[in-house]
Amino acid sequence: ARPAPRAAAKAAPVAAPALRVPSDRPPLDPRLTFDRFVVDSSNRVAFNAALSLAEPGPPRFSPLFLHGGTGQGKTHLMHAIAHAFLESHPEAVVLCMSAERFMFDFVAAMRARDTHSFKSRLRSADLLLIDDLQFIAGKDSTQEEFFHTVNELVGAGKRLVISADRSPQSLDGVEPRIIGRLGAGLVADIKAPDLTLRRTILNRKVADLPEIHVPTDVLDLLASRIRGNIRELEGALNRVVAYAQLTGDKIDMEFAVATLGEVLRGAQRRITIDEIQKLVSRHFELKPLDLVSARRARAIARPRQIAMYLAKRLTTRSLPEIGRKFGGRDHSTVIYAVRKIEELRDTDRDIDNAVRVLMKELEG
Repeated sequence: ARPAPRAAAKAAPVAAPALRVPSDRPPLDPRLTFDRFVVDSSNRVAFNAALSLAEPGPPRFSPLFLHGGTGQGKTHLMHAIAHAFLESHPEAVVLCMSAERFMFDFVAAMRARDTHSFKSRLRSADLLLIDDLQFIAGKDSTQEEFFHTVNELVGAGKRLVISADRSPQSLDGVEPRIIGRLGAGLVADIKAPDLTLRRTILNRKVADLPEIHVPTDVLDLLASRIRGNIRELEGALNRVVAYAQLTGDKIDMEFAVATLGEVLRGAQRRITIDEIQKLVSRHFELKPLDLVSARRARAIARPRQIAMYLAKRLTTRSLPEIGRKFGGRDHSTVIYAVRKIEELRDTDRDIDNAVRVLMKELEG
């Protein structure tokens, strides 16, 4: 009989530090530690900064702002900081949440007229980690509370780690005083992994699967063709391995290509919602912030609908994900926008021409 997949052979270990994360938060991932992070020139500054912040003693800087594309290691470093910090500070209070969670909790506290509890919980943290800060763009009341939270923690000598998909200066819709406060700490970017790093990551993943043989040419194929981010790269390898285990087939080049057909085709050109928003804004002579704002003037609403339509047509993002990228709108708003533009393309030549021009440039 074929050996069972490694993941199924034993339960994933639960790191003790994860138990110190408040119970209403997802536990820290025990796999996301410093020793499992592959370092090279694309992420070395961010890695060393993360190591430094987790060291015992007063922090040399705070906040630490990590930025880079999706799936490039920001969350890994944030969890690694938390694990290492809890090892050296066992009684510390660590909070780890997304900016979206921060906003939802704050809004709930305001509705319950109990913002004091919300503020006390966050400001009692010895280490606060907030992921995907770009989500609060245009959210004025949330930004106000976020700014005061950052000031309180930094002023008290606490550690603060924040991540986003772009640099502070590129966070459209985020108040200048927040950008200034973030820039006063340490800003470190994580670049897209190059071929050497992608290959090293695959080697490490395969080393964790001693019962599975993945030929060198298959690993070379994955490293050379899947360039978007580390998460996609690891996902492709996991898919090949899982299919081989389920079918009993030997992994070779033919098997890998057949298993990853659409993945390899899709990896040739990946269009992002940010790219769409920037292009649509430029085409209609708007600011990118206009597309995520609450403004309903037709001169803004129609380009926003076109951008949503393009996001649905040209990306793999779900309707809720698209809505969140457009100022936290509901998925039903995205559905309406897509249907509206589909109708207008049949009746409005200007709209149809604009969509064609934009699609051609994006797919270029």
